[in-house]
Formats: sequence, C-alpha cells, structure tokens
Amino acid sequence: MADLVAFAKMNGLGNKILVVDMRGRADRVTPAAAIALAADAETVFDQIMAIHDPKADGTDAFIDILNCDGTLAQACGNGTRCVVQALAAETGKKAFAFQTVAGILNAVEHEDGTISVDMGRPVFAWDRIPLAEEFFDTSRIELQIGPIDDPVLHSPSAVSMGNPHAVFWVDRDVMSFDLARFGPLLENHPIFPERANITLAEVTSRSSMTTRTWERSAGLTLACGSAACAAAVSGARTGRTGRKVAVTVASSPNRGTLQIEWRESDDHVIMTGPAEWEWSGTVDPATGTWRRDEAEGGAAAL
Repeated sequence: MADLVAFAKMNGLGNKILVVDMRGRADRVTPAAAIALAADAETVFDQIMAIHDPKADGTDAFIDILNCDGTLAQACGNGTRCVVQALAAETGKKAFAFQTVAGILNAVEHEDGTISVDMGRPVFAWDRIPLAEEFFDTSRIELQIGPIDDPVLHSPSAVSMGNPHAVFWVDRDVMSFDLARFGPLLENHPIFPERANITLAEVTSRSSMTTRTWERSAGLTLACGSAACAAAVSGARTGRTGRKVAVTVASSPNRGTLQIEWRESDDHVIMTGPAEWEWSGTVDPATGTWRRDEAEGGAAAL
C-alpha cells in the first residue's frame, strides 16, 4: 500500500462521514476510491469530506464532497461539523472558513463541543434550485405520490441549500412512511433536473419538527444537515414554524436534534449540532485501499 493519506471515520448525528486529509497534494479522492470505501462495511459512508489546501484568500481549506456513488456533492452540513472537530483537535483553532463548490462556509466550535455552521442563504427561485419548470411560488409545488384523489405525499416545498431539496409535510410519524420505496422515485423525478434530496417533515410545535431524509446519491441516511436546514427554512416560509427550530432527525441514533436558526438580519441559516470521532486510519485516495490505525481512543485527529 503506497501513497496513503490520513483519514478519520466520523459521524454527525449518525450521518456517516469520512474526513480525508488531501492537504499538500495535487490529486483528489477518485470516484473509484469512494465506491470501494462505500462498499466496505468498515468504511461505509454517506459523504467523504476531502480537505485540500485553500484556494481562496481568507479560507482555511477547500473541501471536496463526494457521495457514496462517487459523484460530487455541493453541500454537507453534518460533514462540515466533522471537519471542524478534526481540524480544531489538530490546530486548537475554533473558527474556520471553508470553500466548497457551493460557496464559502463559516463554522465555529463552541465550548460545549457543539459546532455551528453558517449554511448561507436559502435559494427559492425555481431555476436556481433548480426545477425543470417554472413555479412562481416554490413553497408549494405540484408533485405527488399515490392516487390522484388520495396521494400519500403531495405539494412539497422546494429550496436549495447549495443542493436541491423537496420537503413533504406529513401529519404523522415520519418513520411510518415507506421512504425507501418513494425516495428513489422522487429523487429522480423529471421535475428535478439535478435530482433532489427528499425529506418528510412533521411539525410538532412552532419551534420543533421531526424529519427523515432520502439523500440524493446516498439513499436512506441516518441524518442530513442540509435537509434539516431546508425543512426548518420551509417551515418558517410556509408559516408552520418560527425562524428558530429544533429539528429532531428521526432516523439518527437516539433521535438526535439539530438547532436551526434562519436569521432575520441577513437571511443566513445557522445549523448547530454535534460531531463524533470514531477511529482514524490511512487510505489510498486513488483506489480506496485502507488500513486502520493501531491506536484507539482519543479525539478526532488527522
């Protein structure tokens, strides 16, 4: 095994993340490596967060985000929290600015260990989400699953959080729906030219909701940070909630919760939640061949 780089197996509310250290290198994690890692029970992941040297002044790193099928992703809030925890453990810094294909993400680790990520402004314009046809009001678009006179899911809110989302509002437990069956159909519906993350959301109060997500290119996921942001923003936009919402992710371990604030001052969405280090190792970014470090325990490290 040659040409290995450090990586950490981490999670954000159960969202399985591999943080790969590509700093000091010109190459990238290949789609073949991502697919090989995703196929291994020890390294299966939802997203890879590949940390590269910064490309823009004032940033700490450029982050490539890969899905488990080897495709590139535009945003991953849970993965960004994992990157912050890893780099904070390495450098002692608490505040970071990361460049991604979706823009600049600012993040900070708090004294209690939680991490806040500024996910930027939500995008509501139909052609920027994007949708395949024009909708004047994307808070409720025409899309449904099931019989036309009694649909199982219908009229989602559409929004981009750097990646496209459709949020379906439901009035019962989100775990009671067969999202494994509906998710692929909706993700790949022609209305979404770049496909979409599909979220079920049950509003439980003006300041709380429960969600479950079928993630684009990843399938059923234990958690999706950008989807929690999309649901919180859509809840406020449609008058179902206020602009500060506790989003309980039903499929995450112990039904973990993210705190989402859609700030009135600048329209930015701030997501706050935990990250967890599991173990570290080294990996060949070209092939996905890996080995685990012998030392166990400790904090996130690269």
